[in-house]
Amino acid sequence: MINLLISGANGRMGKKVFESVAVADDIKAVCGVDIKEDFSNSNYPIYDNFNSIKEKVDVVVDFSAPVCLDNILSFCLENNIPAVLCATGYTAEQIEKIKTASEKIAVFRSGNMSLGVNVLIDLVKKAAEALSLFDVEIIEKHHNNKVDAPSGTALMLADAVKEVDSDKFYVYGREGICGKRNANEIGIHAVRGGNIVGEHEVIFAGNFETITLSHQATDRSVFAEGAVKAAKYLVNKKVGLYNMSDVINGR
Repeated sequence: MINLLISGANGRMGKKVFESVAVADDIKAVCGVDIKEDFSNSNYPIYDNFNSIKEKVDVVVDFSAPVCLDNILSFCLENNIPAVLCATGYTAEQIEKIKTASEKIAVFRSGNMSLGVNVLIDLVKKAAEALSLFDVEIIEKHHNNKVDAPSGTALMLADAVKEVDSDKFYVYGREGICGKRNANEIGIHAVRGGNIVGEHEVIFAGNFETITLSHQATDRSVFAEGAVKAAKYLVNKKVGLYNMSDVINGR
């Protein structure tokens, strides 16, 4: 049995992760961490800091916020515990900290935990290779409480195109007289409203034809299930930095 710590346990995604492991027979949530003050309605121990943890932990799944990264990495490094990092909006400095930590422990990081989105990324790479002369535009839509833009997933999709053509560069929305579109632009546009869970479209626009690759999440459970799958994958891995592509391809 794998003992899981859920970071961001009282948040929407933390609760979804608990629901996912509650019905599993090979992994269980033994404790959680959350800065929110209400810890009374949980089915397992939730602490307001990592120093209070008493349980034996095999892996951490984090759905909190970038501001919590230092505490998560410190706990995992001190106790030699692998970490699945699911937050988005990390700074360049924080990404370097994650890479440094992965030299001592196994770390999994992905801007989107959905298996479907990560298959979409592979499809986008193939399309970018075949449609090199097409204009690329990315539209992402999320709920009105999302604090970062563009989404981590939109950037992953853009990075997939840029991996094929390194001359590409990103343009975030457009306003006013911005001039003729550059052939190497990847337009990235963010929509925020209502309770949209997550929608992404990658548009390849050519002369007289347009191809759109898209993914729509209708429930946050898809992200929780992906995170749990990543946690199971990571437990016995050697030190290093992993992503969903490793999980899908069984590397």
